[in-house]
Amino acid sequence: MTDQHKPLDPVSAAIVESGLVAILRAPTADGFAPVAEVLVAAGITAMEVTLTSHGAIEAIAGLRRMLPDSVVVGAGTVLTADDAKAAVDAGATFLVSPIGGSFGVDVPHYPGAFTPSEVYAAHVAGAPLVKLFPAGGLGPGYLKDLHGPLPQVRIMPTGGVGLDDISKWISAGAVAVGLGGPLIGDAATGGSLTALATRARHAADAVAFARS
Repeated sequence: MTDQHKPLDPVSAAIVESGLVAILRAPTADGFAPVAEVLVAAGITAMEVTLTSHGAIEAIAGLRRMLPDSVVVGAGTVLTADDAKAAVDAGATFLVSPIGGSFGVDVPHYPGAFTPSEVYAAHVAGAPLVKLFPAGGLGPGYLKDLHGPLPQVRIMPTGGVGLDDISKWISAGAVAVGLGGPLIGDAATGGSLTALATRARHAADAVAFARS
């Protein structure tokens, strides 16, 4: 039995089931709450609050209080152990980082990797999901090639993934994709929530289409 078929922790399993992680990034996290409500209504139940957004830690705590328990909320752009601890203390249920390594906290950590060696090293170190980053310039064909020698690694492409690319990445073997700007747009800074809802439904439908 390959690692792809081993049971996942509940948070990672929820992300795989969703197929999407919405990445909330803006100069300030003040607008994340209404964005999150729209995303959940469209069926997106995994969200990553990037720590580069001012007020991110407070936003994580607020989203955890506001959203149903079925929605997983994590922290992204985690670079230090102090950042990781602050995020987990605020209620983050997973951590995403552009780099490898361990932060010494008891929640799933999805490190960034780019080369086959980095992907495999992250997997061997125990990452339940490996963030392929930045994925946009590589394309779904790269992921398909990776899965030739590394079929056991659960990979989540992030960075440069467009709405029209979702089904291609899922079909190539991605267990989920991370979507930031192409999904959120300007909704977190006063842009149209109606337009966000349309994009979110499109994204969810793309995952369902690829998996059918």
